[in-house]
Amino acid sequence: QVQLVESGGGLVQTGDSLKLSCAASGRAFSFYAMGWFRQVPGKEREFVAAVAAYTYYADAVKGRFIISRDNAKNAVYLQMNNLKPEDTAVYVCAARRGVGLYYTANDYNYWGQGTQVTVAS
Repeated sequence: QVQLVESGGGLVQTGDSLKLSCAASGRAFSFYAMGWFRQVPGKEREFVAAVAAYTYYADAVKGRFIISRDNAKNAVYLQMNNLKPEDTAVYVCAARRGVGLYYTANDYNYWGQGTQVTVAS
């Protein structure tokens, strides 16, 4: 079992940066593939980024967002730069056992509660 808790969301202006954190409980964190998704009311959950041995990004955030992980701290991060109003969403951390890169919601078994990011224009 893995429990995930996100933090770091908030209200920012267009062009600002924000760093999200996801703290994971449980053992063997290094054997879990991690991802970030985002969700807007009325829309499907959208893939943002994934990290295992490598990283993978959605086209909408490529070049602006950076996903990273610290296995010693059981944590994964999402550095978000040059934020745009369309990045406004609840950002949710996800995990699954495995060492690959996974970019669909159905691939993940564990989910956090999410943290709200609002980008004002």
